Amino acid sequence: MNVQKVIDRKKLDERVVHMPWFVQQFIDYKLPDLSPSTLLEYIRDYEQFFGWLRTEGLSIADNNAGVTLLELETLRMESVTGYRLHLTTRTEGTNSRITVSRKMSSLRSLFHYLSQIAEDEDFYPLLKRNIMAKVEIKRIHKPKDTAAKLKGKILEEDELIEFISYIAEGYGQDIENNKQALYAYEHNRERDACIASLILNSGLRVSEVVNLNVNDLDLNNKLLYVYRKGNNDETFKTPVYFREQSKDDLVHYTELRQTRYRTPKREKALFVALPNGQTEGKRMTKRAIQAMIIKYAKRFGKPYLTVHKLRHSFATDYYLQNDIYKTKEQLGHASTETTEVYAHLTDKTMSEAIERRAEGE
Repeated sequence: MNVQKVIDRKKLDERVVHMPWFVQQFIDYKLPDLSPSTLLEYIRDYEQFFGWLRTEGLSIADNNAGVTLLELETLRMESVTGYRLHLTTRTEGTNSRITVSRKMSSLRSLFHYLSQIAEDEDFYPLLKRNIMAKVEIKRIHKPKDTAAKLKGKILEEDELIEFISYIAEGYGQDIENNKQALYAYEHNRERDACIASLILNSGLRVSEVVNLNVNDLDLNNKLLYVYRKGNNDETFKTPVYFREQSKDDLVHYTELRQTRYRTPKREKALFVALPNGQTEGKRMTKRAIQAMIIKYAKRFGKPYLTVHKLRHSFATDYYLQNDIYKTKEQLGHASTETTEVYAHLTDKTMSEAIERRAEGE
């Protein structure tokens, strides 16, 4: 199991025991098919929903684990509507339409399982009435809408190389009067530039970068072996190519990885950090990489740039030279529908991409 999955599985195991027994049963049912991180999101959604039920007096339970099937069975449509309203209008942490849609979808999955799949000892459904079956969840996340939001918020053309160069050199000039920041930068700049370069030349997700081990790297063939999102086969790593531009950055970083970060031989992680007060380097976290990119992006004059937008930047650039199907494979998308975003972000049309695919067959 890859590193992020191990962390998420541990969190999942810790939190699921505070859920009703039928939710625990549902999570067990879904474990073979969904990643621990996805199921952890389900648990968070159920925690929020059950908490709301208790606050509104729709459940008499003292805690979430005490919520009963009967209480779910007797929910009225007006209560479900009230919960959606709560999610969209509450003063703290108002949810976007996409987030609300996802949270409602999580509930639909649970209610569907309880009413259509799970059975009691007499072979009857655990849930006799499924109120969530009446809830229509409209598809919100359309490719062209996503593309519109990304317009002007990703790196384009020469900016990809400029951003890597800025991390490698330019940032140091901007903070030369801040000795503490300069010391940290000098210590990490080769690693940081390497991470940005790798994402901008391969399109890896941040979780995939975090999970990389030293032996996943094949410099000669410009290949990485990656645990791809959505692939639950723990024995298989997908080969992913990176561009020549990233090769020198990887060579430079790997030469200093062990000595600069005092990395013990037992540490397999490709990208490591040496936290303050620690004597040995250890695997960088997802949050550390995200914060690192944001730090450089602000100084670079692109404050809206995130580590995921680096992936979008690569994908848009890659799609300009390749068709939608090659782009889908490189990014590890489950379907071309997700990849359509990059057709809308470039001057090329979807029809051109599809025609080119048809000609090649």
